[in-house]
Amino acid sequence: MESITLVTGASGFVGREVLKCSTLLKPVVRSGKLALFNSAFQIDKLDGKTSWIGAFENVGSIIHLAGLAHSNVYGKLDYQRVNVDGTLHLAREAAKAGVKRFVFVSSIGVNGPSTNAPFSSKSSPSPHNIYAESKYSAELGLKEISRDTGMQLVIIRPTLVYGANAPGNFGLLSNLIKKVPCLPFGIVNNKRNFIAVQNLADLLIVCSKHPDAAGRTFLASDSGGSVSIKTFTNAVAKGLGKNITQLPVPVAVMRFAAKVVGKSTMIEQLVGNLEVDSSCTQEVLGWRAPYTMEQAMSYISVSKK
Repeated sequence: MESITLVTGASGFVGREVLKCSTLLKPVVRSGKLALFNSAFQIDKLDGKTSWIGAFENVGSIIHLAGLAHSNVYGKLDYQRVNVDGTLHLAREAAKAGVKRFVFVSSIGVNGPSTNAPFSSKSSPSPHNIYAESKYSAELGLKEISRDTGMQLVIIRPTLVYGANAPGNFGLLSNLIKKVPCLPFGIVNNKRNFIAVQNLADLLIVCSKHPDAAGRTFLASDSGGSVSIKTFTNAVAKGLGKNITQLPVPVAVMRFAAKVVGKSTMIEQLVGNLEVDSSCTQEVLGWRAPYTMEQAMSYISVSKK
């Protein structure tokens, strides 16, 4: 019997897309959120005491998506309990059960909040908030488990993930574009990388199987290169079937206004630079994103119908 891949966080935004990519998947869900999957393994919570008994039958690899996302709602202890303790406990139990590969979805925030030159897989980590710190702590713990047990580890650090019904920053941006006729990015020429949820899901499946992925850290982004926030929001608007006007507001004005209202971090995520060199995925895996940004954005429009 061919081994299957266990997908944690299967009821989440990325997890649902991963499930569409292959039939050889076993979802892990909380309290039956994906009850239509009879083979789903259910958990009540993710922490250092989660029971994984019976979860690893015929499982050859794990794609670990479950965890607490970046939010002001959670504190350092919350992130430690779920993103670190929960992840490492899962990995230890998986290794004991003979699971061969663990694909961990981390965050580009482990590298830092912004760039002067593109981040690469060789860049020194510089996590900039408690969420990113929890992801980096989990990475370090997983590397130790991999060394001790021989279970292969693959780390993925995605840039901002976009797609229909996305949560987080992209969801907020999409809702803003739906409601307003204009945006202030007319003369912003920053450089940022993004990744479509379809492309991330495809990369995760590849990393769960490709023999050369083991022991690697990949920075995940679309293959089309970096774009400005003006180009990106225009693409979102097109995907939503909206026309927007981009006003020529100077970046310095936006930064000053954001500082006054205590939103400096938020504005930097829009007008600052965050580039990654994801060429390693092509060189090592022979992988290129199957969807262009335009193709991926078209699914946003389809999802509204």
